[in-house]
Amino acid sequence: MSAIVARLPNPNINLAAWGGVVFPLALIIESPIIMLLAASTALSKDWDSYVKLRRYMMWASGVLTALHILVAFTPLYDLVVVRLIDPPIEIVEPARIGLRLMIPWTWSIAYRRFNQGVLIRFGHSNAVGIGTVIRLSADGLVLAYGLVRGDLAGIVVATLAISFGVVSEAIYAGIRVRPVIRDQLKVAPRVEEPLTLRSFSSFYIPLALTSLLTLLTLPIGSAALSRMPMALESLAVWPGVGGLIFMLRSLGVAYNEVAVALLDEPLAMNSLRRFAWYLVAGTTILLFLVAGTDLSTFWLGRVSALAPALVDISRKALWFALLLPGLNALLSWFQALILHSRRTRGITEAVVVSLCTTGLVLILGVTWGRTTGLYVGWTAFSLGALTQSLWLWRRSRPAVNVLILKDKAWTAA
Repeated sequence: MSAIVARLPNPNINLAAWGGVVFPLALIIESPIIMLLAASTALSKDWDSYVKLRRYMMWASGVLTALHILVAFTPLYDLVVVRLIDPPIEIVEPARIGLRLMIPWTWSIAYRRFNQGVLIRFGHSNAVGIGTVIRLSADGLVLAYGLVRGDLAGIVVATLAISFGVVSEAIYAGIRVRPVIRDQLKVAPRVEEPLTLRSFSSFYIPLALTSLLTLLTLPIGSAALSRMPMALESLAVWPGVGGLIFMLRSLGVAYNEVAVALLDEPLAMNSLRRFAWYLVAGTTILLFLVAGTDLSTFWLGRVSALAPALVDISRKALWFALLLPGLNALLSWFQALILHSRRTRGITEAVVVSLCTTGLVLILGVTWGRTTGLYVGWTAFSLGALTQSLWLWRRSRPAVNVLILKDKAWTAA
């Protein structure tokens, strides 16, 4: 997407509008439903639990979509964007258009993540991969159309592509999950402890707060970058650098639901923990190779089509994010352990620690005012992820002890 937008008119403005305003705001609005994938994977074990989770999904996604519409079409936009984020003035109106075109985003994300959790729980994780291919294909068709036309604003092409993609994947997930619900979920034995409003709230509210606080760092980061040197340039390359880093981080992100589903298996913990460390080493080495070789120049300059000056600051920024892919794998592993124990408060605590760390570094960067915002931003996110990982490690110890006892009992039996 960044590569296509960079080849359309006014690339810096449109990339900055997407990465600095539209994407962070869209994510923060949908944040309460992002953890539906983990919740559905962990809790959709029988028909009764599924129905109750589906009811929450529909209610929450409807309310959040209404909030998205209010921000995009009322003076609330000026309050949030102009006054709080305070981006360069030239990206304010393009971002407004982009946010309006992203209205289908929240409901589609909620619906497909909820159903994907069911697919993962009942052993159909390959369907999640197929859904991703469908989404990317829809993205690609819209982006290709925009590139061929060549006269559409990049923010319009980008947000239309994202919207078509998530809607397409949501439709596929809804169709694909039907036989799983009919043949596996409905006939699954009832869980010993039925899901109640109180038990669901104690499980999910910390997760919702976790995603909200986690994604709050994005608009905070945009606001900080807007107040540091090279603001427009930093916001323009933010989505390109972030996309490259997230491709490696995604391996660790995906591991959360995998570990949640497989920790129910006897003697699985040691193998899952070993694989998590393989992910840490592998993704860190991959980013090191990209940052330290001409691969970064090829990707950022040739593929993403950034201007030479932007390629230079983007390459340097990769070094400040070197630990992030590996830390994501650790975060997923520790979170999976805590999710398995259903005592999710520690996850929220860890995000608060991360948010405080990230915010402190960004405040120091704004106060100092002499360092390119892009470098300060990735340093802040990296240190935030590090402190979050350390806190999660501490809070996951009781869950590990319980699993060790279960494995010993299984071995003895």
